[in-house]
Amino acid sequence: MLREYLRKEGVFLLSAGIVLFFIGFGIARPDLLDAVSSAVHAAILDYFSWLYLISVFFFLVFALVLALSRYGTIKLGHDAERPQYGFFGWVAMLFAAGMGIGLLFWGVSEPLIHYLQPPPFIDPASPDAAAFAMRYAFFHWGVHPWAIYTIVSLSIAYFSFRRGMPALISSCFYPVLGERIYGPAGKMVDVFAVVATVFGTATSLGFGALQIHSGLTHLYGLPSTISVTIGIIVIATALFMASAILGVEKGVQVLSKLNIVLATVLLLVVLGLGSTPYVFNVFISTFGGYVNNIIDMSLQSYPFAGFDWSRDWTVFYWAWWISWSPFVGLFVARISRGRTIREFVLTVLTVPTLFTFVWFAVFGGSALHLELDRGADLAAVAGADVSLALFAFLEHYPSAGLLTLIAIIVLIVFFITSADSATVVLGSLTSGGSLIVPTYKKAIWGLSLSAVAITLLVTGGLSSLQVMAITAAFPFMLVMIVLCYTLAIGLSQEKVQ
Repeated sequence: MLREYLRKEGVFLLSAGIVLFFIGFGIARPDLLDAVSSAVHAAILDYFSWLYLISVFFFLVFALVLALSRYGTIKLGHDAERPQYGFFGWVAMLFAAGMGIGLLFWGVSEPLIHYLQPPPFIDPASPDAAAFAMRYAFFHWGVHPWAIYTIVSLSIAYFSFRRGMPALISSCFYPVLGERIYGPAGKMVDVFAVVATVFGTATSLGFGALQIHSGLTHLYGLPSTISVTIGIIVIATALFMASAILGVEKGVQVLSKLNIVLATVLLLVVLGLGSTPYVFNVFISTFGGYVNNIIDMSLQSYPFAGFDWSRDWTVFYWAWWISWSPFVGLFVARISRGRTIREFVLTVLTVPTLFTFVWFAVFGGSALHLELDRGADLAAVAGADVSLALFAFLEHYPSAGLLTLIAIIVLIVFFITSADSATVVLGSLTSGGSLIVPTYKKAIWGLSLSAVAITLLVTGGLSSLQVMAITAAFPFMLVMIVLCYTLAIGLSQEKVQ
């Protein structure tokens, strides 16, 4: 009986054990944990940063080729199936699960930091630096992250809904592993997915908690201590665990729609109260520069400028998205049943991306306008504390207190939906792909996500979050490369005209 239990719950026990060991290590020896993770992170960047760049570009090309090929008409499900969710609800859940917290955290601060600290060959705080800043903000949040999500979610959806296999990463390896996906090899693939998801999601939750704390401090004068940040995580944990236990229908979908509405209201208010023509000019100019330079940016590591800028930003982002991809991939697969490959790929690559571009044009473009033309010193604020940049920016608008409060509410809802979705997905990944996840597993993974986020914040703050994202993503990046191969084999066996 014990052997049968271990076989059935092997993924759960091993992945939970790894996460628990990390948490215990962080509590017992935070200095040693920081040193070890930093050493592994440095080795990955020194030897494999180029692989992150070329892999993510390949994922984008591969996804587009599939969508535009004859396989684009294949449904993610039976031929007669209709989509489970309406278009708006589907897109809202896509967006909330995939980007949420990051847009609030980086929407103002990233363009300002690039403007102040561009690569060495660009003069800081110059018009060229501003154009570079906006173009790379679009690049880091554009089609590339969604291509990463697409590879994982499309693979899961195809092998699960079309081939009738469990909704697991390991199922996608059937063309090369066969029945061995149910043995140790398949279980290790799922363990990689679970561990990457835990650390990728914890990174985002850490960002979100830091910014919620900064907003509350800015608005209500809360003390700037780590204990307050931990308290915010604890309260948010109770909220998202309650939502996760309610399930996708009642929890994530309702909150995701609320998410989009609140975020759109905040965006429209900032656009309406700011320099609207300036924002439109920033949008079209940056979009043009993005399209014209997308291949160069995709493969550019700036080797003659010392690599540092590319590693600190682009490689970090690609690793962050990869570490999120098992969670987002499984979640997006679950809500996309009944759609064709073409509809799925083109929608996932374009609709959330366009909203993201508008977001950065409004917030990042307006922040640069205030910096360049109105004498605001926002870049210095972002350079000193990235979590405070959004609230310093909102101070330049009427009803700043109300706008800050709305931003905090949006952050909290994004925090809940991201963690909510991740909790459900982690439960499913460690329950053989079942959509019915035991409540105790949801509780364990919810607590684990928060515990890892707290451990990282206590160990080294923002830098630890970034280090862990890159480190945790590396093995799963290799898994994703193989996923492309197995998906191609699976689709080649389809009879399509």
